[in-house]
Amino acid sequence: MDRKRVLMIGTGGTIASHKTEHGLAPAMAGEELLRYVPPVREFCRAEALQLFSVDSTNMTPAHWQRLSQAIEEHYGDYDGFVICHGTDTLAYTAAALSYMVQRSEKPIVLTGSQKPIDMDVTDAKTNLLDSFLYACDPDSRDVSIVFDGKVIAGTRAKKERAKSYNAFSSINFPYPAVVQDGRVIRYLTEPAYGPDEVRFCRRLNPAVCVLKLTPGLQPGLLGFLFAHYDCIVIESFGVGGIPAPLVEEFYRQMNLAQGRKTVVMTTQVAHEGSNMTVYEVGRKIKQDFGLIEAYDMTLEAVITKMMWILGQGAQSQEEIKRLFHTCINHDILFTQ
Repeated sequence: MDRKRVLMIGTGGTIASHKTEHGLAPAMAGEELLRYVPPVREFCRAEALQLFSVDSTNMTPAHWQRLSQAIEEHYGDYDGFVICHGTDTLAYTAAALSYMVQRSEKPIVLTGSQKPIDMDVTDAKTNLLDSFLYACDPDSRDVSIVFDGKVIAGTRAKKERAKSYNAFSSINFPYPAVVQDGRVIRYLTEPAYGPDEVRFCRRLNPAVCVLKLTPGLQPGLLGFLFAHYDCIVIESFGVGGIPAPLVEEFYRQMNLAQGRKTVVMTTQVAHEGSNMTVYEVGRKIKQDFGLIEAYDMTLEAVITKMMWILGQGAQSQEEIKRLFHTCINHDILFTQ
């Protein structure tokens, strides 16, 4: 049987970092990373492409566009892709690529590490080897993260630990698979796609911001956000709502916007999602403006999905809401 061809795309991050006098900084290219995991070449034909070398704190939508473009350009030449990435914005990039490369029958796997691959004690070698194993599995497809032996749908990941090897969790969705002892153990069967069903998109509108509600937040901030952004994601308390001191200014800004701005309501609570109909502070304001509610989506998915939707040129709030509540790569399960 022919070994699968897998393209590893390097972007920098801790996995590729060396120590410097100012701290860790990305330095290693893809081919050097591959030399640390020789078993990979025993079961697949791995090649490397270095797109850029950045600390993932510096990752931007422009980098996501370059990643999407590279996957599209090489899609016909490889059976799968492994992207090495820093952990700090890994969940954002995985979510963004879930919208920019949809219905892919070929797996697009993102991974990274909490320690550089050249350290004596590191999680990098295991994560990278597991990612190639998952990319070569015949039932793998779409965008996923492989980290600490767990497989996470690209729209469901959140970094919940800053230093531990088990840095990422799957939010409001089960792990589709795990990788243990060189084997992929699958819990969920992913849908099969035809070779011509894959959809690529590089257009994003980055004019999306997040307003994290805090007790005592000043109403004047709303005017600035409505003036400078096309979409405001409000990260509210609990199941969702707007505090009374902000309501008057919020109504004023929504009336001034006259449907030209999009507001998405989500929650600061990681698990179980929002439901604005429970309390008076949420129910009335949702009904008055038909606000979009994120329900069980991660914040990373909400932000990147809105960048993708607005980048497609969607104009009416009805069309934006329809696209937002359309499930893509398991990103949303509960809507009302």
